[in-house]
Amino acid sequence: MAFDNGALDATLAAAAGDDAALLHELRTAFLESAAKQLDLLKRARCDGNWNVAAMRLKGLAASFHADDLLQAAEIALHAAPGEPRAIREIEAVLARFSRGARR
Repeated sequence: MAFDNGALDATLAAAAGDDAALLHELRTAFLESAAKQLDLLKRARCDGNWNVAAMRLKGLAASFHADDLLQAAEIALHAAPGEPRAIREIEAVLARFSRGARR
């Protein structure tokens, strides 16, 4: 999966305008919310909990135009609860987003 942080950055910049502190706060909130859903995915042991966490992650990704995360959440939606490949994909996307935040 090719990584493009541009759409997420553009969405955050459009919301924050010239306010660098707000931009940082929005990025942090996005990453914390995504990390929370990832944690719920990791702990899910039934289809219902897994699907709820994956759908929330997909909704978050769609709201912020984070296409890579949206694709990873879609993979999770079609996977069995606890599927390591789905979890690793989401972890990798979030790690790339986090690295992009430190630039």
